[in-house]
Amino acid sequence: QVQLVESGGGLVQAGGSLRLSCAASGRTFSSLAMGWFRQASGKEREFVAFISYSGGGTSYADSVKGRFTISRDNAKNTAYLQMNSLKPDDTAVYYCAAKAWGVYYTGNYEYWGQGTQVTVSS
Repeated sequence: QVQLVESGGGLVQAGGSLRLSCAASGRTFSSLAMGWFRQASGKEREFVAFISYSGGGTSYADSVKGRFTISRDNAKNTAYLQMNSLKPDDTAVYYCAAKAWGVYYTGNYEYWGQGTQVTVSS
């Protein structure tokens, strides 16, 4: 069973930066494609960013393109989401998710973390 643990959330002022981490265990990390999703209060969960299992492909939601960067470190079994130029609209609980041998961001994710809160103040 794969476990995903997010960290790095917190309170930041608009224009600031945060880096989220997602530590994975229970399966060879290099076989997992990783995604980041977020859910703001009263809204549906939405896709944020994706990196393929090989690391060769990434995808981003239009709302975060140019501001957020997803990456992975297979040696540390960890995926990251670097968030720059944060806006109050980025406030949400951020979840990491994983799926085996994923190439595209669409489709079901088999594993989910518990989420980490990101709050951006204006």
